Amino acid sequence: MQDLVVNERLTIPSRDLRWRFSRSSGPGGQGVNTTDSRVELVLDVENCTCLGPFRRARLVEHLQTKLVEGCLRVVVAEERSQWQNRQKALHRMAELLREGLQPPPRARKSTRPGRGAVKRRLDTKKKRGDLKRQRRSRPSMDD
Repeated sequence: MQDLVVNERLTIPSRDLRWRFSRSSGPGGQGVNTTDSRVELVLDVENCTCLGPFRRARLVEHLQTKLVEGCLRVVVAEERSQWQNRQKALHRMAELLREGLQPPPRARKSTRPGRGAVKRRLDTKKKRGDLKRQRRSRPSMDD
């Protein structure tokens, strides 16, 4: 088994990854009933030895909708070969972890609208009101 390289500063050793293989329902011809090409890769975020408390907390916070009992799970059954599905699972797991370790975006600094924007808004409101007032006072054909 190979280690999972998330970025240049974080590599998850293979001992922290759990693999499960089963039969896939996808393409495969006659071999679909005999080969275990479906791959499930599981990482226990809560008990991972290479994650420090800061990284662990950030991952749990960002990926809490994807975590099941503290474990992050990726399932791949797209290809006919187990090896290709393994590579895709490793790639997807690394992407999820990279995404989860991103710092949160900076909070938006609230600003007031500028004087020109306020003036334009009030001018268009005034024109719209004048137009509606003109429509009301127009005489009908019966008069």
